[in-house]
Amino acid sequence: MSTQYAIPCILMRGGTSKGPFFYAKDLPSDVESRDEVLLSVMGSPHKRQIDGLGGAHSLTSKVGIVDVCTSGQADLEFLFAQLQPEKDTVDTTPNCGNMLAGVVPFALEMGLIKAQEESTTVKVLTLNTGMVSEIEVQTPNGEIIYEGDARIDGVPSTSSPVKINFLDIEGSVCGALLPTGNLIDEFEIDGLGTLQATCIDNGMPMVLVRASDVNRTAYESVTDLNQDTELKLQIEELRLKASIKMGLGDVTNKNYPKMCLLNKALQGGAIHTRCYIPHVCHESIGVLAAVTVATACMMPDTVAQDLVNPDISDGIASIEHPSGEFSVELVMDLEDKSKVLSASLLRTARPIMKGEVYIPHSMMK
Repeated sequence: MSTQYAIPCILMRGGTSKGPFFYAKDLPSDVESRDEVLLSVMGSPHKRQIDGLGGAHSLTSKVGIVDVCTSGQADLEFLFAQLQPEKDTVDTTPNCGNMLAGVVPFALEMGLIKAQEESTTVKVLTLNTGMVSEIEVQTPNGEIIYEGDARIDGVPSTSSPVKINFLDIEGSVCGALLPTGNLIDEFEIDGLGTLQATCIDNGMPMVLVRASDVNRTAYESVTDLNQDTELKLQIEELRLKASIKMGLGDVTNKNYPKMCLLNKALQGGAIHTRCYIPHVCHESIGVLAAVTVATACMMPDTVAQDLVNPDISDGIASIEHPSGEFSVELVMDLEDKSKVLSASLLRTARPIMKGEVYIPHSMMK
């Protein structure tokens, strides 16, 4: 008998992320065994993930697990898992809007659902936080297509659009849009003194800071920021202190909250960003991070207020990042500007490889 065990999977690009997708029933049902399998699949912990499918970066160390939803809440269930190249952790606490874009294409490829005519709209329950979204893909003649004219920054080619409408993401992890109850909080940080931040969760717990308040511009290159040890230590101190006030507890070994530096837009967008996920500067910006930053831009009296381009009153906020921009359409409550009624955006996705990934046979016993 072979010492290797084969698990069906599809390697998918979802938005600006990439990773293997699995049908839930092909993985162990208990969490400890499942996580052991996923670590083996990705080749973690190892800097280059040389013995697995991981791409030696947090954006390519992600996993999607999909099942048919039987609770009546949605058509499909999605569990996102964030792994890290050099860690033995499997974090299923946060959401990932990029990998979410790959759920419906994967389900169609695996025959878990049937395509409709022209376009197929599917309701997806993200198990990580209970978030429900409607996802539309193009299925002319009852077959999903991937070629098209939709373009997202951070991906070199155009593709068929994947439209995502988030139905309920306010307080996704923290339980409230403003988990501290404040639009701005103040924290004492070594070397900086009193630092103002907006702690917010509209799909992704985040701590937003004016770049000038940490003596940076948010226009620095990703490489320079990743080599800026002093700043990274200060950001981590802020993250740990803010998480306590946000009700998240000790997040030393967690991938959230994400940290983000803000400044005025350079290319006509709403605002300019440099995000950390959470210790590495992001080469673009995550889907739900963009939604959360856009929400802060729409709300009065956040740290973003004086930096926001005033030309976003139409509800569409273009969030600038190192690789380009990310447009988010928000509908805010006209009477309560702290309440988001809906958030929608466009992504693209495609399968890269379909087959089997091998792990030691002993892991599936």
